[in-house]
Amino acid sequence: MKEILQTQFWDNSIQLYLQVFGAILAAFILKKFISRYFAAVIFRIFYKKDNTTYKNAFVELIVEPLELFIFLIIVLIALNKLTLPQFLDFSIYKITTKELLDALANTAFIVAFVRLCLRFVKFVSLIFEAKANLTATQSDNQLVVFFRDFFRVILYIAGFLMILHFTFHYDISKLVTGLSIVGAAVALATKESLENLIASFIIFFDKPFTTGDLVKVQGFTGNVEKIGLRSTRIRTDHKTYITVPNKQMVDTILDNISLRSQRRAEVNLEIGLSAKPADLKNIIPAIRQLLQQNAIEASTVFFSDTGKNAHIINVVYFAGIDQSINEFNELREQINFSIIELLATNNLELAAASTDIVVKEKK
Repeated sequence: MKEILQTQFWDNSIQLYLQVFGAILAAFILKKFISRYFAAVIFRIFYKKDNTTYKNAFVELIVEPLELFIFLIIVLIALNKLTLPQFLDFSIYKITTKELLDALANTAFIVAFVRLCLRFVKFVSLIFEAKANLTATQSDNQLVVFFRDFFRVILYIAGFLMILHFTFHYDISKLVTGLSIVGAAVALATKESLENLIASFIIFFDKPFTTGDLVKVQGFTGNVEKIGLRSTRIRTDHKTYITVPNKQMVDTILDNISLRSQRRAEVNLEIGLSAKPADLKNIIPAIRQLLQQNAIEASTVFFSDTGKNAHIINVVYFAGIDQSINEFNELREQINFSIIELLATNNLELAAASTDIVVKEKK
């Protein structure tokens, strides 16, 4: 039996093959249990409080990439014990198979590590997002999303640089030096992207609007659903989903409707020229009294203009923002009906109606 185990096959003994593949099989079977154990240990290291909800969320996020990471470590260590058979030791475009296998192993290891770090960043963002939800302002939630995306980009860049260094054996210091030389060209090529990135920082720290605000920009009105590194996503009042570059959100005039102190409504009453001055004088205080009865916070009613077509009474009033848009529209509807009733009570007709009567009489 011992002689059989020491038999050489493809430059390795059968016993070594059994040990290597046994270790890989054991890692494949036990990876889930090992990863859950290490996930619990890591959670206790970084989060001292005993929180079952966060612990379960952390384990569910980390276990899958941690399984792959641990499994790859064991597989790479085990396979490294084997000697590459001579018939597999050849070159492809001046690259030996051993170098190619090492490059693939390094790339897989780096990808698994970056993926694990991305899940960790996602978990940290979930914790801060839960804390941000406890505050009344949306700016905290906005910052959480921003920095989550920012660190994800940093991890992708770091992973790319590690692949260049460990897989392709590229000197990263030369890359940094090269970037300083071509920095101006890169800056010009990515001018708009850099402007949008800088604008995103302005949005987060100047806070002209936050996630959830109702804004009007570039002729569109809608609620801000997400503020990213490059653009802002808005759900318009037509239920469409538009993307506006952050630079335009900063450079153009933006109306943050959510920050208004009152809701405004305006009515222009065009009274027929047949109206008597006394009737016009009586209707103006009547409309003012009507607005006061409807809990209007501020209002203006005055005889604004007259001409060959109509006498114009301008009515502007402001309501509080504590009511919803539907409640405000109901209030406007009620006031409009009341104004029509006041005009009928005072024998006043709108200009279009009185003109129509005159035309019929001429015929």
